[in-house]
Amino acid sequence: MEITKREVLVSICIIAVLLILGVWIGGCISDACADRDAIYNKALKIDSASLFEYGMRTNVGNAFVYGDLKAVDAVTFSEIGGEYMRVQKVTERYTRHTRTVTKTRTVNGKTQTYTTTEVYWSWDEIDRETRTCKEITFLGVPFNSNKIHIPATGYLKTIKKSSHIRYQYYGTGTEYVGTIFTDLRDNTITDGTDFYKNQTIDETVESLKSVNWTVIFWIAWIILIVGCVIGFYYIDNWWLE
Repeated sequence: MEITKREVLVSICIIAVLLILGVWIGGCISDACADRDAIYNKALKIDSASLFEYGMRTNVGNAFVYGDLKAVDAVTFSEIGGEYMRVQKVTERYTRHTRTVTKTRTVNGKTQTYTTTEVYWSWDEIDRETRTCKEITFLGVPFNSNKIHIPATGYLKTIKKSSHIRYQYYGTGTEYVGTIFTDLRDNTITDGTDFYKNQTIDETVESLKSVNWTVIFWIAWIILIVGCVIGFYYIDNWWLE
């Protein structure tokens, strides 16, 4: 690959244009991150039921609230017992599959490529039933369960119905401790509020502020610039002659 002086000059222009564009985009990202962090820094920090209820009643806005998340009407499946905030029953069938596999072999000193049909078995999901409690409390205040994202389910047990059918059960506990970030307004909280399990308010704030998108952008942007310049050198730039 021969690089001409004209290609060098054009590549410098490409780099300059992309850097200018990058500065503008990076500035927008930096401003957005600063605005986001300002929201977190200005949000109230609450860890008592009285302040929590007062904040909802007086429309204080954004707040980090630390407390207990509990299920009021816990759910279950009779065959596994126990109580859960959310429980899932996944029905799986042991299914036969075929796939085409490419292999190589040596014949008379020469390598040949050929395909063959391979048979394999796997447990495939064919049905899923989910039960979720209708009511929860956070810091002692009752809400519909759709107000707060319930923590992810974990594996509970497996029950085999036959050699080809089994049931996998997954569930959550009935009580957790953690922090929510929400908007306290109109005597309630935001629908679908995230719950940060086992995190204090300060830990939650730091986790939300930890990602520096400006640095990530510039790393990706520099890689893009290098790729554009290398790609420019590789193409046939006959129009520069």
